[in-house]
Amino acid sequence: MAGTPLQRTDGTPVRVLVVDDEHALADAVALAFEGDGWAVRTVHRGRDVLFAARESQPDVIVLDVMLPDIDGFEVLERLRDARDSVRVLFLTARDAPEDRLAGLTGGGDDYLTKPFGIAELLVRARILARTSARVAAAGPAGLVVGDLHLDEDARTVVRGGAALDLTPTEYELLRYMARNANRVLSREHILASVWGMDFGASSNLVDMYVSYLRKKLDAGRDPMLQTVRGAGYVLRPTS
Repeated sequence: MAGTPLQRTDGTPVRVLVVDDEHALADAVALAFEGDGWAVRTVHRGRDVLFAARESQPDVIVLDVMLPDIDGFEVLERLRDARDSVRVLFLTARDAPEDRLAGLTGGGDDYLTKPFGIAELLVRARILARTSARVAAAGPAGLVVGDLHLDEDARTVVRGGAALDLTPTEYELLRYMARNANRVLSREHILASVWGMDFGASSNLVDMYVSYLRKKLDAGRDPMLQTVRGAGYVLRPTS
């Protein structure tokens, strides 16, 4: 079930560029985004991406890796060389760890493998769109929970004097939990508030991202992100 449609700061719908050489799949993904309130453009070749991105100024690009002319990794490299900071979500059948690492270390923001669920794709794209300066609403400048400091203007996170390198999704999850520090949050509540959509109590999406976040936040430190059995999760200061 889709959440409230996202808008840009000028009041227009958020924009997505879908890049996939499988026309039927690209059309299905585009239709799903349109149903979720996005303005959509679709291209099928890597060499068309830079022009389409300049023309339509998307907030998110859903980018296939295995394109017939230029692979998605090279497309992303060209985007970054052109100083385009658009959020990029790789959508691909290549699920080897080295492929995932190449995508994320090369400037990609998220990585979803085929076959995939449309609902999860929309959720991940919404998370990325919210981190765009053209979409995200301004929030309070900073959050402090114990030795954890979040600068919401710079979107930086520091714990115990050490900077944490978080993905956009991890950052949004941590920010929400920091705003609700010491409060036990159910999985359903987190899904609705962070992702803006309802996956139902059976979804493991929250568990997965809490695990990712915990490895970075609590590595070698007293744990802040705690599990409350049968209830959910809570972020608590350790000092």
